[in-house]
Amino acid sequence: MAYAYEDGNVLAGPLSEIFAVDLTGAVSRCVHCGSTGPVARLRVYGRAPGLVARCPDCDQVIIRLVRGTESAWLDLRGATTLRIPLDP
Repeated sequence: MAYAYEDGNVLAGPLSEIFAVDLTGAVSRCVHCGSTGPVARLRVYGRAPGLVARCPDCDQVIIRLVRGTESAWLDLRGATTLRIPLDP
């Protein structure tokens, strides 16, 4: 059964509560297949208790983000790197 997903841009709001930069333009590298691309390219599923972002090439989990009332949990185990562009 295929579940509906949104692109990684849906992470912009929740991640902006944690980081001072927009991470949707950051480039992630999948630990499973080595694919690289912007976070905005990830497939984000919201049916879990939180957001689950999967690699669009191999479908493995790259990012998990769960927000509670007083804390947020961010799991980046599926990414070997997250390159964040900075303004000069």
